[in-house]
Amino acid sequence: MKLGFAICGSFCNHAQVMREYERLSGRHELIPILSDNAARFDTRFGTAEALIERVETLAGRRAVKTVVEAEPLGPSNAMDVLVIAPCTGNTLAKLAAGVTDGTVTMAAKSHLRNGKPVVIALATNDGLSASAANIGALLNRKHYYFVPFGQDDPARKPTSLVADFDRLEETAEAALAGKQIQPILL
Repeated sequence: MKLGFAICGSFCNHAQVMREYERLSGRHELIPILSDNAARFDTRFGTAEALIERVETLAGRRAVKTVVEAEPLGPSNAMDVLVIAPCTGNTLAKLAAGVTDGTVTMAAKSHLRNGKPVVIALATNDGLSASAANIGALLNRKHYYFVPFGQDDPARKPTSLVADFDRLEETAEAALAGKQIQPILL
């Protein structure tokens, strides 16, 4: 598969997402796409420069880091599937509302024009509160597929949801066939 792989700013999940990205890089053609925040901010989980270098090295190509670079992905039919991992509540809300104001949302809009699947791997602290309506909106929208997800720490973060990132490839393959893997809720 030709996978667009969009990484958003849920920085605490980057290590796990990057393990999967590395595994997929040996099996599929990857197009790295970084949200504005992922490409810009240094955090206690790592530097933006190190993230950019790693995704580019593993993919063997430059990362898409701007709206202008993301827009041609659709017209050039660059991807079979677009994976957004981790997909933050902010990005989820923008997708649900059709807002295209950043690199990842432009990549999704551009890719969807071809009627191809977008795979959402959630990582949001408000998945069972403010973001719940947006999850519901995209679950019912054609071409959106979810990596199975569940609560990551119900005692300390009772509304937080995180995808099982180990199931990205399985979800992308199913999405390419027009199927949502089940169960979605873990």
